[in-house]
Amino acid sequence: MKRTFAWLGIHFEEALLAALLVCIACVELLQVIFRNLPFVDALTWAEEFCRFCWVATVFFSLPYTIANGSMLRVGILQDILPPRARKALSYLCDGATFLACVLLSCGAMRALLRIFESGELSSAMLLPMWILYALLCLGLMLGAVRAAARLFRRAEGGAL
Repeated sequence: MKRTFAWLGIHFEEALLAALLVCIACVELLQVIFRNLPFVDALTWAEEFCRFCWVATVFFSLPYTIANGSMLRVGILQDILPPRARKALSYLCDGATFLACVLLSCGAMRALLRIFESGELSSAMLLPMWILYALLCLGLMLGAVRAAARLFRRAEGGAL
Protein backbone atom coordinates (compact mmCIF):
# COMPACT_ATOMS: atom_id res chain seq x y z
CA MET A 1 0.00 0.00 0.00
CA LYS A 2 2.86 2.35 0.83
CA ARG A 3 4.44 1.69 -2.59
CA THR A 4 1.13 2.53 -4.30
CA PHE A 5 0.89 5.88 -2.53
CA ALA A 6 4.56 6.60 -3.27
CA TRP A 7 3.96 5.81 -6.95
CA LEU A 8 0.85 8.00 -7.02
CA GLY A 9 2.78 10.80 -5.35
CA ILE A 10 5.13 10.82 -8.29
CA HIS A 11 2.86 9.82 -11.18
CA PHE A 12 -0.67 10.96 -10.21
CA GLU A 13 -1.06 13.64 -12.86
CA GLU A 14 0.62 11.49 -15.49
CA ALA A 15 -1.81 8.61 -14.87
CA LEU A 16 -4.79 10.97 -14.77
CA LEU A 17 -3.79 12.67 -18.02
CA ALA A 18 -3.29 9.31 -19.74
CA ALA A 19 -6.71 8.09 -18.53
CA LEU A 20 -8.40 11.29 -19.74
CA LEU A 21 -6.79 11.02 -23.18
CA VAL A 22 -7.86 7.37 -23.46
CA CYS A 23 -11.43 8.39 -22.53
CA ILE A 24 -11.42 11.13 -25.16
CA ALA A 25 -10.14 8.77 -27.86
CA CYS A 26 -12.65 6.02 -27.02
CA VAL A 27 -15.66 8.32 -26.83
CA GLU A 28 -14.75 10.13 -30.05
CA LEU A 29 -14.22 6.78 -31.80
CA LEU A 30 -17.64 5.60 -30.61
CA GLN A 31 -19.18 8.86 -31.77
CA VAL A 32 -17.73 8.43 -35.27
CA ILE A 33 -18.90 4.81 -35.44
CA PHE A 34 -22.40 5.58 -34.12
CA ARG A 35 -22.78 8.56 -36.42
CA ASN A 36 -22.18 6.34 -39.46
CA LEU A 37 -24.50 3.48 -38.46
CA PRO A 38 -27.99 3.99 -39.86
CA PHE A 39 -29.80 2.08 -37.12
CA VAL A 40 -28.07 3.73 -34.13
CA ASP A 41 -28.52 7.28 -32.85
CA ALA A 42 -25.45 9.48 -32.55
CA LEU A 43 -24.15 10.17 -29.06
CA THR A 44 -25.54 13.60 -28.19
CA TRP A 45 -23.33 13.94 -25.13
CA ALA A 46 -19.99 12.87 -26.69
CA GLU A 47 -18.68 16.28 -27.77
CA GLU A 48 -19.44 17.91 -24.43
CA PHE A 49 -17.92 14.99 -22.52
CA CYS A 50 -14.73 15.25 -24.57
CA ARG A 51 -14.66 19.03 -24.07
CA PHE A 52 -14.87 18.52 -20.29
CA CYS A 53 -12.05 15.96 -20.50
CA TRP A 54 -9.90 18.35 -22.57
CA VAL A 55 -10.46 21.09 -20.00
CA ALA A 56 -9.42 18.66 -17.28
CA THR A 57 -6.23 17.79 -19.18
CA VAL A 58 -5.36 21.48 -19.37
CA PHE A 59 -5.82 22.04 -15.65
CA PHE A 60 -4.02 18.85 -14.61
CA SER A 61 -1.14 19.56 -16.97
CA LEU A 62 -0.18 22.52 -14.75
CA PRO A 63 0.79 20.47 -11.67
CA TYR A 64 2.42 17.90 -13.94
CA THR A 65 4.70 20.50 -15.52
CA ILE A 66 5.47 22.04 -12.12
CA ALA A 67 6.35 18.66 -10.61
CA ASN A 68 8.65 17.82 -13.52
CA GLY A 69 10.16 21.28 -13.83
CA SER A 70 9.15 21.43 -17.47
CA MET A 71 7.27 24.71 -17.42
CA LEU A 72 7.96 27.08 -20.29
CA ARG A 73 10.68 29.54 -19.31
CA VAL A 74 13.61 31.49 -20.62
CA GLY A 75 16.75 29.96 -19.16
CA ILE A 76 19.41 32.29 -20.52
CA LEU A 77 19.53 34.39 -17.33
CA GLN A 78 19.84 31.27 -15.21
CA ASP A 79 22.60 29.93 -17.46
CA ILE A 80 24.81 33.02 -17.16
CA LEU A 81 24.46 33.39 -13.37
CA PRO A 82 26.98 31.95 -10.93
CA PRO A 83 25.81 28.84 -9.01
CA ARG A 84 24.71 30.66 -5.84
CA ALA A 85 22.68 33.24 -7.76
CA ARG A 86 21.25 30.47 -9.94
CA LYS A 87 20.10 28.64 -6.80
CA ALA A 88 18.53 31.84 -5.41
CA LEU A 89 16.73 32.45 -8.71
CA SER A 90 15.40 28.87 -8.63
CA TYR A 91 14.01 29.45 -5.13
CA LEU A 92 12.46 32.70 -6.30
CA CYS A 93 10.84 31.06 -9.34
CA ASP A 94 9.45 28.14 -7.32
CA GLY A 95 8.16 30.55 -4.68
CA ALA A 96 6.52 32.74 -7.32
CA THR A 97 4.92 29.67 -8.88
CA PHE A 98 3.58 28.60 -5.49
CA LEU A 99 2.23 32.07 -4.74
CA ALA A 100 0.62 32.38 -8.18
CA CYS A 101 -1.11 29.00 -7.81
CA VAL A 102 -2.39 29.91 -4.34
CA LEU A 103 -3.72 33.29 -5.47
CA LEU A 104 -5.30 31.86 -8.61
CA SER A 105 -6.90 29.02 -6.65
CA CYS A 106 -8.46 31.55 -4.25
CA GLY A 107 -10.02 33.37 -7.20
CA ALA A 108 -11.09 30.08 -8.74
CA MET A 109 -12.78 29.08 -5.47
CA ARG A 110 -14.83 32.29 -5.52
CA ALA A 111 -15.89 31.58 -9.10
CA LEU A 112 -16.70 27.99 -8.14
CA LEU A 113 -18.95 29.13 -5.30
CA ARG A 114 -20.78 31.57 -7.60
CA ILE A 115 -21.38 28.96 -10.29
CA PHE A 116 -22.44 26.44 -7.64
CA GLU A 117 -25.04 28.86 -6.30
CA SER A 118 -26.33 29.58 -9.81
CA GLY A 119 -27.24 25.94 -10.40
CA GLU A 120 -26.21 26.18 -14.07
CA LEU A 121 -26.20 22.91 -16.02
CA SER A 122 -24.22 21.89 -19.09
CA SER A 123 -26.27 21.81 -22.28
CA ALA A 124 -25.89 18.19 -23.47
CA MET A 125 -25.10 16.07 -20.41
CA LEU A 126 -27.01 18.28 -17.96
CA LEU A 127 -24.14 18.05 -15.50
CA PRO A 128 -23.72 20.86 -12.99
CA MET A 129 -21.23 23.39 -14.36
CA TRP A 130 -19.55 23.64 -10.98
CA ILE A 131 -17.85 20.33 -11.81
CA LEU A 132 -15.90 22.03 -14.58
CA TYR A 133 -14.91 24.88 -12.25
CA ALA A 134 -13.93 22.36 -9.58
CA LEU A 135 -11.42 20.90 -12.05
CA LEU A 136 -9.83 24.34 -12.32
CA CYS A 137 -9.63 24.64 -8.53
CA LEU A 138 -8.18 21.15 -8.13
CA GLY A 139 -5.56 21.74 -10.81
CA LEU A 140 -4.45 25.02 -9.26
CA MET A 141 -4.40 23.60 -5.73
CA LEU A 142 -2.42 20.58 -6.85
CA GLY A 143 -0.09 22.98 -8.68
CA ALA A 144 0.47 24.82 -5.39
CA VAL A 145 1.19 21.52 -3.63
CA ARG A 146 3.66 20.50 -6.35
CA ALA A 147 5.38 23.92 -6.22
CA ALA A 148 5.65 23.69 -2.41
CA ALA A 149 7.09 20.18 -2.75
CA ARG A 150 9.70 21.50 -5.21
CA LEU A 151 10.63 24.23 -2.74
CA PHE A 152 11.03 21.72 0.09
CA ARG A 153 13.04 19.28 -2.03
CA ARG A 154 15.27 22.13 -3.20
CA ALA A 155 15.77 23.28 0.41
CA GLU A 156 16.71 19.74 1.45
CA GLY A 157 19.18 19.54 -1.41
CA GLY A 158 17.24 16.76 -3.17
CA ALA A 159 17.25 16.11 -6.87
CA LEU A 160 14.68 17.95 -8.98
